[in-house]
Amino acid sequence: MKQQAWRQKAAKLLALLCALALLATSALAEDAEEAYVENEWNFVDESMDVTDGIPQDAVGVLERIREAGKLRVATEPFFPPQEFIDPSREGQEKYVGADMEMARLIAQRMGVELEIVPMEFTQVLAAVSDGECDLAISALSYTPGRAAAVELSKGYYYSQSSASVGIIIREAGKDRITGINDLWDKVIVAQSGSLQEALTADSVTAYREFRRLSFIQEVYQALEDGWADAAAVDLETAQAYIGNHPDSRLMAVPGIQFTLEKHFQGDRVAAKKGEIQLMYFVNGVIDELLASGQYQAWYQEYEALAAALE
Repeated sequence: MKQQAWRQKAAKLLALLCALALLATSALAEDAEEAYVENEWNFVDESMDVTDGIPQDAVGVLERIREAGKLRVATEPFFPPQEFIDPSREGQEKYVGADMEMARLIAQRMGVELEIVPMEFTQVLAAVSDGECDLAISALSYTPGRAAAVELSKGYYYSQSSASVGIIIREAGKDRITGINDLWDKVIVAQSGSLQEALTADSVTAYREFRRLSFIQEVYQALEDGWADAAAVDLETAQAYIGNHPDSRLMAVPGIQFTLEKHFQGDRVAAKKGEIQLMYFVNGVIDELLASGQYQAWYQEYEALAAALE
């Protein structure tokens, strides 16, 4: 009888322990869900303390980066001053720009080696979605489509101009193209997969043809060569290009400007969808850069270098 009573007590105790374990597991799961979240616009605007590097409870891609000892970053290195190639340097050091310095700082805070992987702009987001690269850092703007497909960080660089996207044309056409309605019989070009393409497609509904090109240089060249009549571009970058290439005879159309709502503004880092903890780490580095003003200092430094290399 005593043995039977002991067994009953043991069974009750075991059941109690199991119940407590389930409650603890549920609480941990809830805490994990609350710890790493996106906001209502599907980008990550919270951050973690990166002082001690990658945390011990890292999961997913962040854990893989720590185990591999390497961070792989996808970029299109043809968008100065954020990312471009310095022909006087070799190897990984030839990839320069404010974004590339940020990539190096992220790797440094992680305590791992950095590998910059150059590719066409249309491939950078696919590279993180397919697991080929861990992050995409390539002057990426927010769009709802991107936010649905990949994880996006908080913004780290904001254009100094109030309007981020506009239309540039050849100076010879300034009397023929003064507003959106004048584009109905024109050929428009934009970089494929860019914010400029998305905003123009939403805002300009009448045109003869809208061509998407792989590289931003091709966009400018199409306009200069005369087989495109107008180009949708980042206005701040375009003004710098026009200033550095006065012989191009290009100009921005004053009456055409597209703006983003404030919470969508800013260049962002991208990662595979679901890698929210990784984005918290990236945001921790972004917080550091914004607080110190270092990113803006890099931007100005490489703006001058890009101009000197022209």
